[in-house]
Formats: sequence, C-alpha cells, structure tokens
Amino acid sequence: MSVRKNFIFDEEIVKHLEQIATRREKTQTQIIKELIEKEYKEVSKEQKLEAIYKFAGSGTGLFGDLTIQEIKANRDG
Repeated sequence: MSVRKNFIFDEEIVKHLEQIATRREKTQTQIIKELIEKEYKEVSKEQKLEAIYKFAGSGTGLFGDLTIQEIKANRDG
C-alpha cells in the first residue's frame, strides 16, 4: 500500500534532489525512498545493538547488582 506524503523543501534541496535523480536515472521518489531505507537500516542496527548491550550480563546471572544466588538466598530467608 502506498501513502502520499507532502514535504516542504528549500529550493536548493529541490535542485539537489532533481540533480541526483537525473544523474542516477531514477525518480525523485525512488531517491528519497532509498535514502530513508539506508538511514533506517542504520537506526535499526543501533536499536539492535542497544538491546544486545542491555541484555548483556543477564547470561552471567546478574540482575542489577545481585546474582541469582543472592536473590534466592534473600527469598528463602
């Protein structure tokens, strides 16, 4: 499904977009799509890395500053 969006660009940006599209023999829409997808891939990588870093340490049995053993000991007591 396609969705129409309207954007407002400075004249200079419009000229740049036109030149890029002409040089690459693509539509301006294709150029914008490619740039957005390229940027989104970078954002997606960063989000995945952040999730991995947050998860790191959980495999060592650490929960905050406590280990699983400490949590069990406190619960049983």
